[in-house]
Amino acid sequence: MLLTKLFRCAIIYKLIKLLDSYSYLSEILKYFRPLRKRVGNFIYDTTLRLRSGFRCLNCKTMTPQQPTFDGLGIAPKLLEILDRLQFKTPTPIQLQSIPTALQGKDIMGIAQTGTGKTLAFGIPMIQRLAKDKGRGLIILPTRELAVQVDEALNKLGRPIGLKTAVLIGGENIGKQIRQLKNNPHIIIATPGRLIDHLEQKTVRLNDVVILILDEADRMLDMGFAPQIKKILVTVPAKRQTMLFSATMPQEIVQIANSYMRLPVRVEVAPSGTAAQLVTHELFFVHKQDKMALLENLLKEYKGSVLIFSRTKFGAKKIAASLNRLGHTAAEIHSNRSLNQRLEALNGFKLGKYRILVATDIAARGIDVTGIELVINFDLPEQAEDYVHRIGRTGRAEHTGHAISFATPEQKFDVRAIERLIKKQLPVSPLPALPERKITDDYSPVRHSHGTGFGGFRRPDRHSRDSFGSHGQSRPSEIPQPLRSRFARHSRSSSDVARRTGPMPGGQRFRSGPKFRTARRMPQDRSF
Repeated sequence: MLLTKLFRCAIIYKLIKLLDSYSYLSEILKYFRPLRKRVGNFIYDTTLRLRSGFRCLNCKTMTPQQPTFDGLGIAPKLLEILDRLQFKTPTPIQLQSIPTALQGKDIMGIAQTGTGKTLAFGIPMIQRLAKDKGRGLIILPTRELAVQVDEALNKLGRPIGLKTAVLIGGENIGKQIRQLKNNPHIIIATPGRLIDHLEQKTVRLNDVVILILDEADRMLDMGFAPQIKKILVTVPAKRQTMLFSATMPQEIVQIANSYMRLPVRVEVAPSGTAAQLVTHELFFVHKQDKMALLENLLKEYKGSVLIFSRTKFGAKKIAASLNRLGHTAAEIHSNRSLNQRLEALNGFKLGKYRILVATDIAARGIDVTGIELVINFDLPEQAEDYVHRIGRTGRAEHTGHAISFATPEQKFDVRAIERLIKKQLPVSPLPALPERKITDDYSPVRHSHGTGFGGFRRPDRHSRDSFGSHGQSRPSEIPQPLRSRFARHSRSSSDVARRTGPMPGGQRFRSGPKFRTARRMPQDRSF
């Protein structure tokens, strides 16, 4: 009744406003303007009451109905476990996915990172496997994500006897074979290690009835498309398939059309949508000033910080520099062993390390609640990775902040990110930064002299020890032809090194040890 009255008032309000735009009716409609004002106030007040949980104009309050897990078709035992784990309200992706998945339908889910996708497919999988015979298979892109999914599922299924096996690289394969011999209900695996077990015939997938592809777009970015297709061919055709991702590129649509049966599309947020509780900030800064800016920001923010680097070597350098500055920092990238990566991740969760420096390998494998700040020290190569990076903060209804460093040449990369998230990144002015030291360990040392090797040379290139044996020789003792070549900064040192003509005193360039060490050393490109 209220909605009908509200609709009628809205029509009257729009009609009076439309007629008022004609000048020749202004004299007539001046008597109706008070009516328009009263109607407008009625619409505004009624809308506020509806949003506040009021049902009628008599201002009788009613308690807003919060969605719960009770009406989703979940078994009573699982509901009891969810209550014990303090899971009261399902997230939007869980609210839409669980009833459909319990019916056995294929699902193609699109949701931001940190929205509870693990329970969205974990609850239906555990309930269906408890009722029907068969096995579940979960494919994920990274080892850390596989370990975290295993922990989440065991919290939910251990009270009812759930057994899992985790097949990931970097771990002893003998331990994984023993887990497989224990006849697990669910196998959680990365594509590469699962293919290894298939080739060694230590696992069979002919009894898989539920297949989960989590973070499918990331697996395609990492080059796992051939392995995924091989796995999809190996599992039985009669199965339930659920695919979850934060973005939906064309390759995933092709997989869904080829290997899924009429999938139900569950889209909580449009593809590429960034987390709503995360604020953005952008600094345009030169590469050599990034460390100084980072040090400045770490003084401003006191909470846990996650820093992303484009390369694993850069992550190592950043972590080492931060530790020298007195911060507690750990690194996580593909050059670290599985135990080292898990130790760094657990230390970051427990507060042993305040700062975690990572590459994109961890952009979807870190599930830590309460990260205050995410810093993109380097912009990601793909704009889609920006969504997953900043999704590490602002999780579980917490607020977060994301800061990105971009060089002046990366304006097109910034625009690509803004087009994807449909939001403009606010640019902040650079704070006052200290002058960069010449011996900065992160950036290469550049000298104005010498162009034969790109201008990058060692600071102690012309020390006493670099001339002659036992430090006895001085630059002035070098023969004149050789000194003149160094003085002219020749473009190439090969003509000096290969000189075999007569030298003063009848010596030749290669005849004595005094002059062998005077060769110009190769360029240091270790940065």
